Amino acid sequence: MEPMEGKYNIKAISNMLGIQPGTLRAWERRYNIVHPERNSAGHRLYTEKDAAVLKWILDKTSSGFTVSQAVGLLDKFEEIDSMAAHPMEVDHTFALAEEILGHLLRFREAEAQEALNRAFSMFTLEKVTTDILGTLLVKVGTLWEMDQITIAHEHYITSFLRTKIGSIMHSYNVKGFLPKIVTAAGPNENHELGLLFFTLYLKRKGFEVIYLGVGIPEEDLIQVMGEIDSSIFFTSCTLLENLEPSLEFITELETLHPHLSIGMGGHAVQYMDVDKTKEYSRFLVGSDASEWDEWISNVLYKKTENRKN
Repeated sequence: MEPMEGKYNIKAISNMLGIQPGTLRAWERRYNIVHPERNSAGHRLYTEKDAAVLKWILDKTSSGFTVSQAVGLLDKFEEIDSMAAHPMEVDHTFALAEEILGHLLRFREAEAQEALNRAFSMFTLEKVTTDILGTLLVKVGTLWEMDQITIAHEHYITSFLRTKIGSIMHSYNVKGFLPKIVTAAGPNENHELGLLFFTLYLKRKGFEVIYLGVGIPEEDLIQVMGEIDSSIFFTSCTLLENLEPSLEFITELETLHPHLSIGMGGHAVQYMDVDKTKEYSRFLVGSDASEWDEWISNVLYKKTENRKN
């Protein structure tokens, strides 16, 4: 089908972009930015180029431009035709993630849930998990670190995301040949977004994960690791003030359980100096999925080699 052929009705475009139909009609009337065809029944039919234009406008408004400012820049944008020619490259998850975040920042759970339901109706579980929920986890953590939201906002949004991610985690199948992993926040940590995100990553990989969350005393974690049949432990540290206690804890855990593979991540890890990073490099999992893949692969390889010996 040619990019210039109308194929999306207004409901489809609304779902794709996360824009209310009334907003679309208002933009057409006020800014004259798209000119959808009409079918025999008089219903709008949008082309791939229309979708690309609307997506571009939406992205600009999400970046702080007004609609009128974005429209003013539209004529200078030379990639619309290219985007329309490759419709699969147009990703609409960003707008939905921003919409959900906007609702949650205003404590509007019902509206956030409705937008999330829309996402699930449009995209695969994998895409919603990675591109929407994952994006939200990172964005909320960044906003909190930059003091742009309050603790109340962070706790409220975390609670919402924890519930959704928790239900999704149970939908992934466990691969029995993979080792069991325990995840828990470091000493004195009350923020679990990073821990949730890494746990979700492990669940998607097929690992059985025992998620202990935040607030577990160090002595209890040490005791539990002796009781659970697990060969891998991961902890996260968000606050810089908790970095030293976290490093001391994993060092002690390693001494008590020498065959346990221990990983650590989180925002505070980024602030370790060169010497300390080198000293604790065996624990550091990295900050993105590619680095996590490498860390997990190395852990599994070492365990395989140890079994051979």
